[in-house]
Amino acid sequence: MLVTGLCFVAVNAIVRGLEGALPAPQAAFIRFVIGLVFLLPMLVPVLRKGFPRDVWRMFALRGVLHMAAVIAWFYAMSRITVAEATAIGFLNPIIVTVGAALFLGEKLAGRRAAAIAVALLGALIVLRPGLRPLDPGHLSQVLAAICFGASYIVAKTLAERVPASTVVAMLSLTVAIGLAPVAIAVWVPPTLGQIAWLALVALFATAGHYTMTRAFAAAPMTVTQPVTFLQLIWASLVGALIFAEPVDSWVLLGGGLMIGAISYITWREARLRVRTKTPIASATKA
Repeated sequence: MLVTGLCFVAVNAIVRGLEGALPAPQAAFIRFVIGLVFLLPMLVPVLRKGFPRDVWRMFALRGVLHMAAVIAWFYAMSRITVAEATAIGFLNPIIVTVGAALFLGEKLAGRRAAAIAVALLGALIVLRPGLRPLDPGHLSQVLAAICFGASYIVAKTLAERVPASTVVAMLSLTVAIGLAPVAIAVWVPPTLGQIAWLALVALFATAGHYTMTRAFAAAPMTVTQPVTFLQLIWASLVGALIFAEPVDSWVLLGGGLMIGAISYITWREARLRVRTKTPIASATKA
């Protein structure tokens, strides 16, 4: 998940640098088509083998959710700062955590519920509705976080049925197919430079999705997701040093609340797991 966070911050920085030069559906479509090039060696054999019908339905559902998410995200990245986009994106693991409890049967204890409440308060501080005019980019990023969260819940279920590489490869295929008609409708001739930057986006995003899916297969979402909050630090540095974006103290405060709440509950649960696994002294005697 640490590698996943670094990859996604790189993706954010590149898309922010493109500054909406291409329509969001088209940019997303090009990114996923290029991603397919990296994944074809593993995609062709699994397509020949096929999947059960319910797995196909889950692939299709995730493709629709992710397609909506990436369009909203590409649009948001062209309008708001890297730090704001990253902080609002922290709604994603909150949605994933709640969704995992509601749909996947993972436990949502009182401490974790309190952490979620604090994290939501942090999100409100970042957005500050009513205290400042909200840009459409802010609302678009909220929509992206919700759709990404739902997509990752489906990915968690898929990771228990098929290998991580297959989950990533099928995501690129389904999203590319879904985006094709939308991208054609708004097509603008891209430059070679824009295609090259989107190729880097595809590289980092594909790597990030792969490492994330491997993490999902190795541990519960409530353990893996909080690590992504480190992205705020890296995103703030990228925004300030590369794009000369002002460091918003409210974004740092809200993001800090989110980081602190989820990090605390993760640390607390890790301690409980260790305590459960460690036998009492008398139990270790022969």
